[in-house]
Amino acid sequence: MTDPDAVPPPTQAVVLAGGQGSRLRPYTDDRPKPMVEIPGTGTPIIGHQLSWLAEEGVTDAVVSCGHLAEVLQEWLAKAELPLRVSTVVEHEPLGRGGGLKYAAAHLPHPDRPWYATNGDIWTRFSLREMAAFHTERAATATLALARPRIPWGAVETDAFGHITDFIEAPPSPYLINAGVYVFGPEFTAALPDRGDHERTTFPGLARTRRLAGYPIPQGAYWRAIDTAKDLSQAAKDLAALGR
Repeated sequence: MTDPDAVPPPTQAVVLAGGQGSRLRPYTDDRPKPMVEIPGTGTPIIGHQLSWLAEEGVTDAVVSCGHLAEVLQEWLAKAELPLRVSTVVEHEPLGRGGGLKYAAAHLPHPDRPWYATNGDIWTRFSLREMAAFHTERAATATLALARPRIPWGAVETDAFGHITDFIEAPPSPYLINAGVYVFGPEFTAALPDRGDHERTTFPGLARTRRLAGYPIPQGAYWRAIDTAKDLSQAAKDLAALGR
């Protein structure tokens, strides 16, 4: 165990914002997925993410662009942002792991830990507490874990086969990768130059007990914006939360 108080939380982050967002069409016909606005907020997904990162002590972010990169770059250049932001563009497909490695090479402090987040995640929880969890376990990489709600109603039955209850959108019995990460500085070298780190780097770290999973605290908001339905639900959630 490592004393979490001895290691300050990261102040730098990578945002992976290169996805095409084909399931969010027509919203993504003229903009990349992270530039889609959450209805009622007037701010794109990435704007909410950057504000959250700044609130958690991040001072520098590298945004990895791809599909319609110029739209995202133009918005970033004009927006009043609470932290320093630079962009990188993959000129040829590198895969998720290769793209992450390429973006990480542009972080201002390669010898320090860093956060990463997928560009379609809308969430709020303490990254500082996640970083302390990561440090305490001496992990090379830590994944935030979410327990999403199943999008269908569930049915409970007794041993004889009688239906006893209907449950609307119950929580999943499984935790999933929430798309938010803490990485030690050594993680970058373990990434592939091309390919998918979830098929290569993560399994290797798991076998050597250097991959940790941090369950997002109960009650904290998390949603992946994959479809138009997710977008509408996020707007309803935010209205209910008074944000």
